[in-house]
Formats: sequence, C-alpha cells, structure tokens
Amino acid sequence: MISCLIIDDEPHAVEILRAYVDQIPFLKLCGVTNNPIEVMNEINEGKIDLIFLDIHMPQISGIDFIKLIQGKCKIILTTAYSEYALAGFENEVIDYLLKPISFERFLKAAQRAMNLSIPSYIEKWKTEDDYMFVKTEAKGKILKVAFKDIHYIEGLKNYVSIFTDTERIIALLNIKDLEGILPDSDFMRVHKSYIISVEKIKAIDGNQIILKNSVEKIPLGETYRPKFFETLRSKVVGLKK
Repeated sequence: MISCLIIDDEPHAVEILRAYVDQIPFLKLCGVTNNPIEVMNEINEGKIDLIFLDIHMPQISGIDFIKLIQGKCKIILTTAYSEYALAGFENEVIDYLLKPISFERFLKAAQRAMNLSIPSYIEKWKTEDDYMFVKTEAKGKILKVAFKDIHYIEGLKNYVSIFTDTERIIALLNIKDLEGILPDSDFMRVHKSYIISVEKIKAIDGNQIILKNSVEKIPLGETYRPKFFETLRSKVVGLKK
C-alpha cells in the first residue's frame, strides 16, 4: 500500500484526484492540503510515500517544495502548465500530469509509482500483508490476490500467469519482482520460469513437482534443486541428513 498526499489549492482538481485515488486499491490517501509546509512533519518522519503535487500554490511553489524535501518521497506533478515539465524531471519527479487529467493517465502514473516502489515494499509485504495487488492484462484492471490461494506462478516474457484455486490471472509483472514480494516461508522458485506454493506440493517425482488439485507437473530446474531439497530436508522423513 502506497501512502499518498494531495497538495493542491484548486478545489475541483482536488475533488478529481481524490476520486481517482479512491479507485486504485494500492493507494491510501493520508491527507489533502493547499499548504505544503503543513505536512513537513509527516514527510520527514517517513509516513508519506507519494505526493500528487501542484506547482502554483500561495506559500511555496511545487518546484521549490521538491527541492526542500530532498527526495524523502516520490512526486507526481499535477499542473495545467506544460512549461514546467523539464524543471520537474530535472528534480526527479516520477511523472508529470497535465490538467485536466484523465483517469487512464492517472492510473499509468500511479502504476509507475508502484513499480518504482517494489524494492522498498518487499519487506513490508512479507511481514505485514497476506495478499498483493496486481495489474492485469485487462486495461485499467487491478486485482487483489491472497497468497494462500496461489498454487504456482509461471513466468513468461513480460508478464506472469498466476494460478489460484479458481482462476488463472495474467499480471503485468516479471517473475523476479514477484519472487521478491512473495513470502519466503510459503513460496519457492524451482525453475527459471516457475514459483510454487510449498503448501500446495503433493509429490516430487524425480525432476517434477506435482501440486494438489492440479494436472500440471512443474519442472524442477538443476540450478534450484539443491536449495529446494535443503529447504524441505527437515520435513522429509527418510531423507539422509
């Protein structure tokens, strides 16, 4: 979950941004203000991950505010003025949204923020949550997936197939990023193209893994075989120590 703020002095723009944030499951709105100085404490304490920031405001300009916070959180600029784009990117904003902002464009910027945040959220997801949100192949569709429902994941070129109790979900994510998000205690990489749920293992037959309620046999790659059996060693009766 990405904690975000809206900093904008235009009521209509705030209303639209608030409505957009409410539609995106991985965004949590922590506040709205037209005075950036009011939220400096929250930013300095690391409570905010992302700010949707207008440029023209009474107390301090958006560009000056970005310089003031020194990279403590990610910034998406929201403005009616295209001439500030270069200044924005020179200050490492992650996107630049021109008003009026469409939901499709807003979603693209939010997804970019999510993708950039994956490394910093890996440990949070492992310790705090038992689910994840994934962007699917369907335009604008994001699904919540419970870890306990996942049987296995197959990595393809630029996406993964997540096989659950009831469906196959095609997610726009690579298998390496997904491996980092999934809890180590519950999932294992067993092949360059496969991650499995340890709880769903039914049998191991040579270099193939058979899962519960599945006809699919998952290949066990040579590279992953030593770690796989080392992890299972304490649970396998009769395996030589």
